[in-house]
Amino acid sequence: MIPPPLETLPHELDRSKLTCQAIVEAPASSRVKVYYDPESHRFRIGKFLPLGMTFPLDFAFIPSTLAGDGDPFDLLILPEASLPVGSIVSVRILGILEAEQKKPGKKPERNDRVIARLLESRLFAKVQHIDQLGERFVEEISSFFSTYKKLRGQKYKVIDVGGPDRAADLIEEGAASYTASVKKAAKRT
Repeated sequence: MIPPPLETLPHELDRSKLTCQAIVEAPASSRVKVYYDPESHRFRIGKFLPLGMTFPLDFAFIPSTLAGDGDPFDLLILPEASLPVGSIVSVRILGILEAEQKKPGKKPERNDRVIARLLESRLFAKVQHIDQLGERFVEEISSFFSTYKKLRGQKYKVIDVGGPDRAADLIEEGAASYTASVKKAAKRT
């Protein structure tokens, strides 16, 4: 039996527990942006970060969702240890960085980042809300993505920071967008 494509796995959002499922694309401390290619159902090497720059958190996506940029919702996991690419993990949602990115010659589009910790975290088990991480955390993550996007000729700006309930609201909207796109694609075939 062939397993289903990763992007079609359920997001497993549980509003009461503020948890969901995510798939790791790039581990914390890596210079390599790995991304999941939904056409080949494989992970591909994307961009390399410059020397001295690494991903500060594990970079993942939430399956069966579509965010404002047309990709699955991005999710950043507080680093317990660098998680292997392709790992399917259960996470506790802590909040969201609501952000816009602008590519040259194009209109700005949303590119939010859900912030989470592993559900079975040892280091961050008591963290329940992004506010517990402090303003400095948000500033540094914002600075990382602004620099990362600038190196690619793009602009990135955090426009709001929301807690876990706001993140869950946007994940639900993303799940509805994904379902609508699947139905639309099925009608074309």
